[in-house]
Amino acid sequence: MSSEGGQQTDPIEILLVEPNPGDCRLFEENFRDAKLLNTIHTVSDGETALDFVAQRGEYADKPQPDIVLLEPQLPGKSGIEVLSAVKNEPELEEIPIVVLTSSDAGEKVVRSHGLEADTYLQKPVAPEEFVEFVHSVEEFWFTIVEKSSQ
Repeated sequence: MSSEGGQQTDPIEILLVEPNPGDCRLFEENFRDAKLLNTIHTVSDGETALDFVAQRGEYADKPQPDIVLLEPQLPGKSGIEVLSAVKNEPELEEIPIVVLTSSDAGEKVVRSHGLEADTYLQKPVAPEEFVEFVHSVEEFWFTIVEKSSQ
């Protein structure tokens, strides 16, 4: 495999925080099918997500994620608490967080806590919507990479 046009060849490290195993599988399969250059790590609760992002405990040897896809409805520590903890930690606040919502109401709930994710994406339902979603994540990521390298 060669890189095209000198594009970044390192995979994007994606952390998916999603308690629903079916949704996790759907994400993983669709990212793979879209042939995006990424490594997707999944955790199912907020506490584990914070350990992963901060590279603590069993996640000490894992790469820090380049982007976090966060479901707000989590068991234990909520997605809102995870977002707040990451955004209030100087070493972590630069990590882009995409809050996955099932409706506009989900976005309003996050904002009502005085928090701002980097972006909000509504969870897709149909496979073709999912491919669009995957590409929007990729575009979002490359926009960030371009901004930070300028």
